[in-house]
Amino acid sequence: MLEEEKSYIKEAMRGNKEAFGLLYDHYLPKIYRFIFLKVTNKKETEDLCHEVFLSAWQNIHNYRHKGFPFSSWLYQIAKNAVIDFYRTSKKNLQIEMVDEELLKFDSQNPENLNTILELEKVRKIISSLKPDYQDVLIMKFIEDLSHEEIAVALDKSEGAVRLIQYRALKELKSIYENENNNGGSIKEI
Repeated sequence: MLEEEKSYIKEAMRGNKEAFGLLYDHYLPKIYRFIFLKVTNKKETEDLCHEVFLSAWQNIHNYRHKGFPFSSWLYQIAKNAVIDFYRTSKKNLQIEMVDEELLKFDSQNPENLNTILELEKVRKIISSLKPDYQDVLIMKFIEDLSHEEIAVALDKSEGAVRLIQYRALKELKSIYENENNNGGSIKEI
């Protein structure tokens, strides 16, 4: 989509709704997943996705290609929408388990059950990390964005993103190992 993306963006900037619709169709699943992992509620996620793409449509004339994918701009809008959401709702950021249908594990298989339990443990640990750590881990390991793309989305330098990732993984590993050694449940930090 990269080559066609530029022409779709140009057309959308000229007011072509169909071109923007193609961008919307392509990026909606990624933006939805990012938001859902942050707000955990399908209705709120759908509302925030609507806000993100409405804002993108209303501000597409301000978009400037700076060598980064269009998705970096959308993630930045999504991150700000999530921050505004929590600012107004006064809730803490949490990551909840992705719908079972998205995981598609066979629950009859004990190995898959162990995988699900380990994923749940990691999810709980991630939800206890600082918001910046959560954002970087989600964008890097779930959304598979490059450090450069994450830097643009979070308005940080690439070096800062790498440092945040390093610290987040170090903290994640430390908490995970501590929980496995204690044999207990994940504690709130």
